[in-house]
Amino acid sequence: MDVLRWGFLPGSFDETKKYAKAEEKSFSMNRGDYVMKVCFCGLGSIGRKHLANLLRLCEERKLSVEIHALRNEISGQSKYESISAQQLDRLLAKQVNDPALLDQDYDITFITNPSSLHYSTIAAMAGRTKHMFIEKPVFTDVNERVSDLNLGIDGIYYVAGPFRYSEVIRTLKNAAIEEQIYCARVICSSYLPDWRPETDYRGCYSAKKELGGGVALDLIHEWDYLTMIFGFPKHVFCMRGKYSHLEIDSEDAAFYIADYGALAVELHLDYFGRAPRREIELFTRGGNITGDLISHTVSFRGIQSETPKILTDISFQETMDDLYDREMKFFLDHILEKKPLNNVEASLRILGLALGKELP
Repeated sequence: MDVLRWGFLPGSFDETKKYAKAEEKSFSMNRGDYVMKVCFCGLGSIGRKHLANLLRLCEERKLSVEIHALRNEISGQSKYESISAQQLDRLLAKQVNDPALLDQDYDITFITNPSSLHYSTIAAMAGRTKHMFIEKPVFTDVNERVSDLNLGIDGIYYVAGPFRYSEVIRTLKNAAIEEQIYCARVICSSYLPDWRPETDYRGCYSAKKELGGGVALDLIHEWDYLTMIFGFPKHVFCMRGKYSHLEIDSEDAAFYIADYGALAVELHLDYFGRAPRREIELFTRGGNITGDLISHTVSFRGIQSETPKILTDISFQETMDDLYDREMKFFLDHILEKKPLNNVEASLRILGLALGKELP
């Protein structure tokens, strides 16, 4: 097992250099007095995180931006928010609670409201914006018709997936290419009441099925990176339900077995694990490879080699904020360089996996 061939040992994978070239090219295309008009549909925690990253990136590139927002009300403030309510008031050039009151000519629209509202919001904004950044999951119903949304041919429609920019996942993807993998075991387990400190978990969208809550949709990141590593499975067997003491009406656990023909994947998702875990373990002919998405490490066990140095565990100096930042750079680069991108249909297939409903 030659890890060096994967090209992801510490120091060998420099995202900064990769994006620096794109930023230089993008900047040269956007000098002048043009103001990029951006609309956020929803400004909860994830919306504010994306807004903060967008503003920071635009400042670095000397791009002018005007922010509008569609939101029902100003939510309560937590010290864990990326942007405070007071800061939002100063940043927003316009905020309304009715889509009809929004402008008709946005460069970018961020769909960051509750998942259950994504489809209707995308439909309402399709004719008002050139490009979209859509928070996961893309929809909550696999029967929604993408063709009815009338998305622009030249538009960029990007459905979020920050773990695509994780060096842990990239390392495992390369390992999957190089090694004979028999199966993979994946777990994402954490305690929902600990997710949003200073708030009552019973009132958050994760706890409410009608808003798109529940582990199958909330933790769809796992299926996103699994399809990045292995592609789409031939068959998926799924069991979902409410099993714990948590006072929620959404599903608090989901269990999957995915058949890829040459390998199998088992996936465990839950809201009730008191010790947070987010790991993927690959069982290979030569031994086990484990990626930890909380500690950002990759470890190797039971592997025989004449070069012990090759098997040194890898610890990446990255955080979740780094992944979100890389994702925003990727999205903005595609817009500024006019590089077509639309992963809505693929994201709908991933939604089908999460719900245990296979799509062609």
